[in-house]
Amino acid sequence: MRTTIISALMLALSVSFSFAQKKKIKEDQEAIKDMCGCYEVTFNYSETFAPDTAYQFHDNYKTGGLEWVELVEDTDKKIVMQHLLIVGDTMIIKHWRQDWLYENTDLYMFSANNTWEYVSLPKDQVKGQWTQKVFQVDDSPRYEGTASWVHVDGKHYWENATPSPLPRREFSKRSDYNLMVRGNRHEITSAGWVHEQDNKKIIRSEAGDELLAEEKGMNTYHKVDDSRCAVAQKWWKENQEFWGTVRNEWDEVFAKKQKLELNSKVEGKKLFMYLFPLPTETPKEEIKGIINSFVKK
Repeated sequence: MRTTIISALMLALSVSFSFAQKKKIKEDQEAIKDMCGCYEVTFNYSETFAPDTAYQFHDNYKTGGLEWVELVEDTDKKIVMQHLLIVGDTMIIKHWRQDWLYENTDLYMFSANNTWEYVSLPKDQVKGQWTQKVFQVDDSPRYEGTASWVHVDGKHYWENATPSPLPRREFSKRSDYNLMVRGNRHEITSAGWVHEQDNKKIIRSEAGDELLAEEKGMNTYHKVDDSRCAVAQKWWKENQEFWGTVRNEWDEVFAKKQKLELNSKVEGKKLFMYLFPLPTETPKEEIKGIINSFVKK
């Protein structure tokens, strides 16, 4: 009799845990997909601290625009979203992409000088977590990190710190540091969502890491009617097949699960300068050849 009661209790606990786990995963998925849609975006950055008192703080950075976030892929364990900037009323700039993978164990961690180290994490370390993989405008890697989504007291957020290349607003203007440790926090709000950052600008060398300065970032995504981003939605329908091929070719590179070192330029041109002008019907063999020319053997 006692054994029967214990078995029944264990079964009830198992069912209860399974239900709670499914509920949590659904909350996670909804929070991630809440970042899709049409947004008025503002980007704000300010340097806040430097250990060297002689350091000259750089000017604050502020810009903004209209951005469409397209839901590209939506499965139980993978959500892909493409950001598209709208310039003026007609020009579309393919912006960054973010992939979210559930309980992912394979990461490419940036280690400075256009190099990413492949890291395989144990399954128990990523249990219940989502990896955010962020990609450049040409779908080459940028940075990745894994953490749990938190749903508490009416708040829904995910936060992680991970190494990354210099931000686009600085990589062509500064050479006094070569790595940024990004402290990312994505929080869903009643008005849209916020990407808050606490960043460290690092000088990485054989001697180790040296902190140059710290920076606060606050990027706000204010939700507006989807009709305002109709031109971006149309652009994506016309170009999604081409960029799907680009993603697939990069996936073949990542599938090798080894250190990845990229050329910043080939014959004086960056990767996006090769890909952006290509017609949508470009054969995948040509796309593969261009991407592979940037991968150091």
